[in-house]
Amino acid sequence: MSGSMWMPTEPPSLARLIGIHLQPVPVVPAIAIALLALYALGVVVLARRGDRWPVSRVVWWCAGVISILAVTATGLDGYGMELFSVHMVQHMVLGMLTPLLLVMGAPVTLLLRSLSGGSRRQAIRRSVLVVLHSRVMRTLTHPLVIVTLFLFSLYGLYFTPVFDALMSTMWGHNLMLLHFAAVGGLYFWGVLGIDPAPRPRREIVSAPLRRVLELTVTLPFHAFFGVAVMMSTTLIVGFYAHPIAGWGIRPLADQQTGGGIAWAFTEIPTLAVLGILFWRAQRSEARMNARVEARARTRADDELGAYNAYLSQLSSPGGGSE
Repeated sequence: MSGSMWMPTEPPSLARLIGIHLQPVPVVPAIAIALLALYALGVVVLARRGDRWPVSRVVWWCAGVISILAVTATGLDGYGMELFSVHMVQHMVLGMLTPLLLVMGAPVTLLLRSLSGGSRRQAIRRSVLVVLHSRVMRTLTHPLVIVTLFLFSLYGLYFTPVFDALMSTMWGHNLMLLHFAAVGGLYFWGVLGIDPAPRPRREIVSAPLRRVLELTVTLPFHAFFGVAVMMSTTLIVGFYAHPIAGWGIRPLADQQTGGGIAWAFTEIPTLAVLGILFWRAQRSEARMNARVEARARTRADDELGAYNAYLSQLSSPGGGSE
């Protein structure tokens, strides 16, 4: 595809890929900045009220916003319209890395905590809770729905004419990027279980087992997609069939590179999430053990106090007489 005036015209290089990329309407970068500003506002509200918000959550959220800007406000965004491999970097970052980082920031918890206190805030908080526990949200966060959306983001886009149709305009391109981030957010929201979620009250399996199952069920599909793209001997999308002349880009070789990128990203977030789930399970077990020990100490102290009172009563004048 030959670029517009805001698209790259020079062959890709490291400096051009990481440099600032000017867009006529920076839709996704603007949304990223808005997310950062709203999160900061919530932290400020809590701080003014004297409530503490973990610094680690802020770091996670900022890292997530930075990851968005890294692939949408730099040359990666422009070259993503010209090279399949660069587009796949955008897809994998926005679909798997960014959502993981943002979910670790616990934005729903921050929102609900910042809306407590005051009649107006309480009214907004109730509205948020109504939406959170609505049938629509329960449907969107159902594991089967999330898996379906995840598979559509791979097979439904790249192996159908939908991809070429969306990539034909800047707005379609941005809509696709937002779709990747939204589906990834729903996926990791349910898997990590950090924020309140509209899960049904009764579950067939325990929450930790369910989260591991949700994490692993998509792995074969993701890995197969990467391998299928890598091994394909024909172009799966027509949009990248005609790279800019003089760049020396072979579309099929670039597509195979993109497949390798997709395949490699299969393990990165999986290992990260498994590590996070293990760490959270360890912390939960440690807190439970601490509560059990605290109750045991309290019970022992009560029993010791009662025994000492009994001995004091016996040692007092006439304490043992009838």
